[in-house]
Amino acid sequence: MGLHLRQGDRHDRDLRELGRKQVAAGYVVYGSSTILVYTTGNGVNGFTLDPSIGEFLLSHPNIRTPETGRLYSINEGNYNSWERGLKEFIKWMQEDAPEDDRPFTTRYIGSFVADFHRNLMKGGIYIYPANTRNPSGKLRLMYEANPMAFIVEQAGGAASTGNGPILDVEPEALHQRVPVYIGSPDLVERAKRFLNGETS
Repeated sequence: MGLHLRQGDRHDRDLRELGRKQVAAGYVVYGSSTILVYTTGNGVNGFTLDPSIGEFLLSHPNIRTPETGRLYSINEGNYNSWERGLKEFIKWMQEDAPEDDRPFTTRYIGSFVADFHRNLMKGGIYIYPANTRNPSGKLRLMYEANPMAFIVEQAGGAASTGNGPILDVEPEALHQRVPVYIGSPDLVERAKRFLNGETS
């Protein structure tokens, strides 16, 4: 038996809580190894699967994302549909400025979890912005953006819609979408400044 909710019914309203009220969030990323990363609101820890015993072992205690980084993840094929401030931010990251450790490197797999995990560990920013085709962004607030925002904040990072913290967005619908700027706090803050018309 599945759970069937109609938009706006009582049960739907019960599920629409602020991201700040989350008590736990996590994800699993797999490839050459399988890693479970999660938080219960007291820091972030990572566990790597040991196939020989079938158990996840603590391998990344107290994960802290770097204050800044040199990686950015965004689908640049959508460049022409972005607002001007975001275009300027991307150009800034691509500029040749060795004294400022630029240009940055773009790494975009197209998987939110995989891109987020790499940037969490190495420092960087993941962006899925609003654009002319998706004026509210594409990622879902309740079950994509909020959990990752909870994790990144617990790891010392930041998560913004471009206007304010993702975790403070009042949910209006279960499948509501939001723009996402998430990762190292310095880069998220810098992205917000560009979106607000500042140039650096």
